[in-house]
Amino acid sequence: MPGVVLDASFALAFMLPDEAQPLPGEALAGAAVLGLTVPELWWIEVGHAALQAVRHGRMTEAERRDGLARLARLPIETDAEGRLFAWTATTALAERHRLSLYDATYLELALRLGAALATLDAALRRAAAAEGVALQPA
Repeated sequence: MPGVVLDASFALAFMLPDEAQPLPGEALAGAAVLGLTVPELWWIEVGHAALQAVRHGRMTEAERRDGLARLARLPIETDAEGRLFAWTATTALAERHRLSLYDATYLELALRLGAALATLDAALRRAAAAEGVALQPA
């Protein structure tokens, strides 16, 4: 079963109390049942965004710690091979769809694994659809 590639926007919506997107915990739990995989940069990206959310008053320090702990309890696999594609397939995807290299990393991983992509990022969702990648939430 190919599972789901989890991007930072999806994880952060799960954590942030003021997130405008309605994202029930069941959506992430459902994706976790399929198997979650993230690129190595995901851990840094989510951690950084959570720190920024505290600094900008979007969440408290306690909410940050709790949210990261909840994410850490999920069965998340980290892909160690993404670096091998960063300057080739990933860059080509970024150029083709006008994505940041960071966002293209999630798309490349989903394509390589034959997995769905869990993202709330509109540009990344459009690119994934154009590449034939299934999306979560659908």
